[in-house]
Amino acid sequence: MGRIQSRDEKALEALIKRYSGIVHSVVSRMIAVEQDVTDVVEEVFLGVWNQAGNFDLTKGKAIGWIITMARRRAIDRVRRVQAYARAEMRFRTSNDTGTSHFAANDVQKEAAHSDTASVFANLLSTLPPAQCAVVRMAFYGGLSHREIARKTGLPLGTVKTRLELGVKKLRAAVLAVGSREAWLSGTA
Repeated sequence: MGRIQSRDEKALEALIKRYSGIVHSVVSRMIAVEQDVTDVVEEVFLGVWNQAGNFDLTKGKAIGWIITMARRRAIDRVRRVQAYARAEMRFRTSNDTGTSHFAANDVQKEAAHSDTASVFANLLSTLPPAQCAVVRMAFYGGLSHREIARKTGLPLGTVKTRLELGVKKLRAAVLAVGSREAWLSGTA
């Protein structure tokens, strides 16, 4: 590792020959797709080269540091793949339900012309002003969390929390309105 810290490429080659099998084994226990395993193994050794200055022999052996890096990179890859799968599922669901054709401006026009516009306006007015504002920016304005944070000057975490709380309250209110209407119509 000392030679790698001194940017000796031959030392890196020797390290890869010595430990690539172990790193591959660790990564393949967490990732099923061989190409992804190979990519992560390459990322690990690239990380060893780029972060060699962070290695401290007094804190442990090089193999422990490398295995820890391999586990973290594999976990990151699994999370990215899962996030991509969730996004793809949301996209497919929106296409299946026919909602993908709405642009940000169309959402507001569509809601204004809908019979439920007044119900949602009333429900939105029951939210605290801070939550109402971020819900409107997100769903009527089509802004992302980051865009709302930039526009309002609020921390990203605050925007996410306000949006989550506002949506939960709206959902509960919509379910309550739906239950009341079902009860009144005798279908409950």
